[in-house]
Amino acid sequence: MPEHILFLTGKLAEKRLLRVLESMHERDFSYEVRNIGVSVAALMTAGMIDRRLETLEGVDRIMVPGLCRGDLQSLSEKLGIPVIRGTDDLKDLPFHFGRNFEAPDLSRHSVKIFAEIVDAAEISLEELLQRALDYRDDGADVIDIGCLPDTDFPGLEDAVKLLKEAGLSVSVDSMDSEELLRAGQAGADYLLSLKESTLWIAEEVEAIPVLIPEEHPQVDSLYRAMRKLSEAGKPYIADSILDPIHFGFTESLIRYSELRKKFPDCEIMMGVGNLTELTEADTTGINAILFGVISELGINSILTTQVSPHARSAVREADAARRMFHAAKEQDSLPKGIDGSLLTVHERNPFSYNGTEINEIASEVKDPSYRIQVSEEGIHVYNRDGIACADDPFELFPELRELSDDAPHAFYMGIELHKAQLALQLGKRYTQDQALDWGAALKTDKSESETNEEYKKAGSTLEAGRKRSKDE
Repeated sequence: MPEHILFLTGKLAEKRLLRVLESMHERDFSYEVRNIGVSVAALMTAGMIDRRLETLEGVDRIMVPGLCRGDLQSLSEKLGIPVIRGTDDLKDLPFHFGRNFEAPDLSRHSVKIFAEIVDAAEISLEELLQRALDYRDDGADVIDIGCLPDTDFPGLEDAVKLLKEAGLSVSVDSMDSEELLRAGQAGADYLLSLKESTLWIAEEVEAIPVLIPEEHPQVDSLYRAMRKLSEAGKPYIADSILDPIHFGFTESLIRYSELRKKFPDCEIMMGVGNLTELTEADTTGINAILFGVISELGINSILTTQVSPHARSAVREADAARRMFHAAKEQDSLPKGIDGSLLTVHERNPFSYNGTEINEIASEVKDPSYRIQVSEEGIHVYNRDGIACADDPFELFPELRELSDDAPHAFYMGIELHKAQLALQLGKRYTQDQALDWGAALKTDKSESETNEEYKKAGSTLEAGRKRSKDE
C-alpha cells in the first residue's frame, strides 16, 4: 500500500502545490493538501502546526514547507508521525521525491585535506595557531607548516608542538633535510617531501613521509623509494606532482594515472595548489574538476593552499568537493544534483517561475505588503495594487511611490531589490527575506537557517512600514 503524505501549505501556495503534485504522474505515494490557515506558507511554524492540525487518520508522513521554522523532531514525536521539511520552492518537489526523501549523505569522504600555511617561518606562533584553527574549521584534517627556501626557522619545533598541543595533526613541508629531521623529532605526523636520496630521514623519525621523484618529472626514483619503504614495512604517501597548465599539466595527470595502475593499493597525494593558485579562474570549478580526477583514481590526500586572494576559500571548497564526489561515487551517479556548494556564482535552477506564473500569484495577493520574485524576464514587484517588472531596480522605484515617506521600508526594499538584481544577473535563486546562497565561497559562523532567520527578523522589524497603504 503506497505511503499517504499530508502536505501542509498556505492560502497563496495551495493551488500551485496541487498542480505540482498532479504533474508528478509516476509518484509512488498518495497525498492530501491541507491549508492550515496562513496566507504565506513560509510563515508556518511548528507551534502553529501543533495548534491547528487535526484529523491525522491514515497519514504516514507530514511534509511542511522548506522554510517552516521550529523543532520538527519534537513535533514528530508528539504527533507520532514523521514531520519533514520539503523544498524551499514548490517546483523543486519532483526532484526532491526523485531521491525518495533521502538527502545525499555528505557526512563521509575518502580524501584527507592537508592545508598549508606557506609562510609559517615569518609569522608569530599566535597567528600560526589562529590560521591553523581556521583551516581546521573549514575542513582541513592536517595542518601543513610550510618552510621557506634560504630562510631560517628557529621556531620550527615550537610551531609543531603548539599545533600538536591544540589537538591538530601536523605536517611539515621543506626541501631541507635538516628541517625535516627536526620536524620529525619534534613530533610532526607527516613530512613533505622525502626523495630517494633522503629516505634515511624516515628511519630516524616516526613521521609518515610523503615521497616525490628525485628529479621531476622522472618517476623511476619515486617508484624505487616506494618499493624500499614497502619492503621495510613503513607507511608512506606518494606524490608524482601536479604541474600547472602549459607547464606539463596533462602529462602530470597521466603520471598520476600510471602511479595508481602500478601501485593499486598505495596512498597517493595530489598537491592541487599548482592549479588553484596559478590559474586565474574561480577555484570552485578547478577544485570540482580536480576532485573528479581524484575520485576516479582513488587518490587519498590533497595538499592545498590559500595564498592568492582568489583562492581564499580553497580549503572549504576542497571539503565540499570531497564529500560531493564521494557521495556520487557511492551512488554510481554523475556529480550532479547532490550538493550545490560549488555553484557559488550560478545555480542549477535559478528561475522557478516565469512571468505568467508570477502574474497569477500576484493576482491572488490582497494586502499592501510587497512581494519580490525573479524570473528570466526580470525582477517582479507586486502587492494588492498591482505588479511591475524590470531588469533594473531604479526603473522599479518610481512605481513604489509610497516609499518616499517611509525610510525604513525604502531601506528594506532597496536591499531586497539589490539582491534580486544580483540573482537576475548571475542566474541565482532569489527568495525574499533570505540571503543569497554563495556556497563554499562564503565563510560564515552561522548556519543557513540562522542567517535566514535574521533576515526574517529584520523584515518583521519593518512590518509596520511594509503594511502601510494608500488608504491608511
